[in-house]
Amino acid sequence: MALNCNHFTAYVAFTLFFATILDFAFAASGRGSSHVLSLLQPYDYLYYSGVRSYFGEEWVRAAELLEKSIVAKESLSRVRRQCHEDCVSAGEEALDKLNSEKGSLWDLWALDWVQQRAECLRFCIGRSVTPAGQLPVSADIEYEFGSRNPYNFLQVTYYKLEKLQKAASAAHTYFVANPNHLEMRNNIEKYRRMEGVSEDAFQDREIENEKHWVLYDSAVQHEASSDWVQTAERWKACVNETLRQMEECRVQCEVASQRLPEDRGVDGVFEQAAALSLSLLSCRQSCVTQIATRPGRISAQEDFLPSQLEHMHIAQFKAGDISGAVQTLRSLLLFYPTDKESLDNLQLYFETLGGDTESQGTQPAQEFVTYVSRSLQEKKLLYFGMENLDFKFTDPDLWTPEDVVPESMRGVWKAEKEKINEKTKEEEKKEVVDDSGFYAGGPVPQVGVTITMDDEVLNGTNRVVLDGVMTEKECDKIMQLASAAALAGDGYQGRRSPHTPHETFEGLTVLRAVKLSQDGLVNQSDAKLLYELGERVRTLLHSYFRSPSGLFVSFTHLVCRSAVAGDQEGRLDLSHPVHVDNCLLEPETKQCWREPPAFTHRELSAILYLNDNFDGGELFFTNMDAKTVTARVKPSCGRLVGFSSGPVNPHGVTAVTRGRRCALALWFTTEKLYRDMEREKAEDMWAADGQSVVKKEEEKTEGTAGRNARSQASKERGKGGRGRVTGGKDEL
Repeated sequence: MALNCNHFTAYVAFTLFFATILDFAFAASGRGSSHVLSLLQPYDYLYYSGVRSYFGEEWVRAAELLEKSIVAKESLSRVRRQCHEDCVSAGEEALDKLNSEKGSLWDLWALDWVQQRAECLRFCIGRSVTPAGQLPVSADIEYEFGSRNPYNFLQVTYYKLEKLQKAASAAHTYFVANPNHLEMRNNIEKYRRMEGVSEDAFQDREIENEKHWVLYDSAVQHEASSDWVQTAERWKACVNETLRQMEECRVQCEVASQRLPEDRGVDGVFEQAAALSLSLLSCRQSCVTQIATRPGRISAQEDFLPSQLEHMHIAQFKAGDISGAVQTLRSLLLFYPTDKESLDNLQLYFETLGGDTESQGTQPAQEFVTYVSRSLQEKKLLYFGMENLDFKFTDPDLWTPEDVVPESMRGVWKAEKEKINEKTKEEEKKEVVDDSGFYAGGPVPQVGVTITMDDEVLNGTNRVVLDGVMTEKECDKIMQLASAAALAGDGYQGRRSPHTPHETFEGLTVLRAVKLSQDGLVNQSDAKLLYELGERVRTLLHSYFRSPSGLFVSFTHLVCRSAVAGDQEGRLDLSHPVHVDNCLLEPETKQCWREPPAFTHRELSAILYLNDNFDGGELFFTNMDAKTVTARVKPSCGRLVGFSSGPVNPHGVTAVTRGRRCALALWFTTEKLYRDMEREKAEDMWAADGQSVVKKEEEKTEGTAGRNARSQASKERGKGGRGRVTGGKDEL
């Protein structure tokens, strides 16, 4: 049904203006109702009451009220959503007449439709929510829930109540949105060591509102492993969920209580109605930014929905779904109709389809036709408000066409857009600063070890390649140990390969090697050598990178990757995708987020190669875009690559296309809390057998107290306590 365009602005204005007026009238008239206690209470009141109980150390009541505030907020959103759906058809009879009526009669029919919709919503919401619960909450409350602060209070509350599983869950949920909160990070590590706290506790309780990010990450992971069928399915699910979340956000803009425009004493009904309608449209447009912002981030991912479509059509093409790729690409062209690369891809798809004219004529998905046309109409009204009604609006999209912007504003609009482009280019050129505290160039304290490549040769910061760290005989011994003891999928829940189906993956830790040696399954001297290599590498890197404090081994993993015979032709994937060891790399935005599940405590990384009789498997460094390769390192026996674990050193491993590549992966930290407890347990096992091992520098100076503390920690772990999580993934 097409509305009379001359009346569209007034139509939109009346919709929210009168609905809001009637909503406020209902709230006022409903006060004092006898059944309010059975209805949904205001979540801001419950929250404030819970906080008061918290500071009064009334822990049971605080937990109850804080949980109720979270549930009430979620329930209010569901009620509003359901009432919106139930009232869609309200006033249709009056709305149908808008196409035929003009002048004052049109105004009356518009008012009739607005009132019927308002009455329906008032009745529907009033059945479930108290009048006070329908009022808008303060900006402070919105911030508290937006930053997940209720979970901060709940974490302490449940800890006081000795409900550790719930405390850990609340801590994790808060930390997801506040990854720089060091105290909460430490609390989470403490919970992990507590008896009675299972891994199931560390789940995000707000995950229902973040499903699109879960699907997004899953699609990226499948993309990295070149599993194109699964990749296409995940991108499709991600796109659908993003659209669903966007629609949910837009509905809340319409149905949630709105503040009336400020009465300046001069505005009439139409001026106030226009201001309120523009506020509604601005809220709807802001959903783009809201949905494209990860929890804990302050900036949205630009072009979030179009970028998903771009990934999706490429995955569909590589999966053989050419017709689906055509439809997705046509949907993408709705956003960027003149993009040369997209048009070239469309031509390629047509050529691939050959004479299949039916598939060539596939049109864009209807949901994107609706999305784009609706968004453009909203933008036109908003820009009109900016030009004529002194309204403030920030366009969230980069794809907005120039003809949507009024001519009088295009000069300023173009200038602002150019500034954004220049800033983006500057960010691309801007070098990432290494704030690790390490400084390459120190001495190499081992005879026979030479510096083969330094920062200059490797085109980076805090990178080094040392040769001669192991002898050929030592390489052979560790290779034999790997063949005898490495477990398929060790460290990755038994998966055949964590990164690609074209390779098998085996791993061995120091502790497992020691246990196998005590059972007589492997040579004890080989197990000791595996341990001692970690100390050798630690000593070299501590000196070369001039570590400002003690350096601890955080994790050691002997890793072998083998090419699957007959499964190598046409490989385009990597043995290990580009990543950063202590933060989550986001190549699209060239940012790296130091937050879980990244191993944020890792500060120095190293890989000690054992062999070179294979094809591929080269380590390579890139810029933050994960594409521009800055240096390559070819493996060989006794070659050590060391580098700081932060965002200055994104790296990956090329595909192993023939043979078996084995290496010792090591990570180091200056935080004693994150030292490798497995190595200490191995030491204790040797000590119990009356054997000695090479002692670490820090142990030589700690004295008896330090040793007793470590022994006590081992005893506690043996009693069934969880202990600190020491498992780590091969990241090199």
